[in-house]
Amino acid sequence: MPVAENGEKQRLAFTKMHGCANDYVYISCFDQSVHDFSELAVDLSDRHTGIGGDGVIFICPSKIADAQMRMFNLDGSEGKMCGNGVRCVAKFVYDSGIAQKEVLRIETLSGIKTCRVHLENGLVSAVTVDMGKAQLVPGEIPVLFEGERVVAQPVEIGGQRYAITCVSMGNPHCVVFGGDPDTLDLEQIGPHFEYFDRFPERINTEFIEVVDRHTLKMRVWERGSGETMACGTGACAAVVAACLNGYCGKGEDVRVLLRGGTLTIRYTDDGVWMTGNADTVFTGVVEI
Repeated sequence: MPVAENGEKQRLAFTKMHGCANDYVYISCFDQSVHDFSELAVDLSDRHTGIGGDGVIFICPSKIADAQMRMFNLDGSEGKMCGNGVRCVAKFVYDSGIAQKEVLRIETLSGIKTCRVHLENGLVSAVTVDMGKAQLVPGEIPVLFEGERVVAQPVEIGGQRYAITCVSMGNPHCVVFGGDPDTLDLEQIGPHFEYFDRFPERINTEFIEVVDRHTLKMRVWERGSGETMACGTGACAAVVAACLNGYCGKGEDVRVLLRGGTLTIRYTDDGVWMTGNADTVFTGVVEI
């Protein structure tokens, strides 16, 4: 584990938070100095020898927004965006007094996200995030396919045939529609998608059952983290893909049932809106 510059151990305050059980360790860099985000993320994410989480999110000062979010996966790789994470960052920024406004702006590597907070007893209980427009152009996602969009594209991955739809919500997603995702062996299937040669930056994969026009059931395999209990950008990508495939309608609220909870997504020509919970689990201090 990294140590402070003078060689002595540093006491670092943290907050454990989750959105739909997608749990991260949150560290504020407003009032404490942190070095080597990547290595620290690997050490603190470990559920046996660290604090435990799907990764570590650093909340930093920003010159262009109320705060900046830096998100690192279990393997130390940095992600451009995290939908469940940005809701929790908005909660932290409001509840801690960094910026107490109904609408907060959070800087991410995929741009500034506008977050509208919903309060309960003076604290943030849920957040609606303007996730921006979905990117459908293959080269911008990026995925290596021809044409203007990848919708119901037949491919063979890991020796099996699939029809995939690809979307970027600030990070790349591959969406697969089928039966009950609970029946899938994601530990075996997921890595084949993550490292498929047509996904040059690896990919997050959502396995979807269409329950009805306003309800989807989803499991997700995230690049760098494996299966997680929820994925906010993945839920957004799933609804976009469902609309593109005719399963759901644009401009309508769609509930996405995740292993860790439920998100409400609305896809329109102007963008994608995500609403979900943001919860604090506990706070503490760790020596590094």
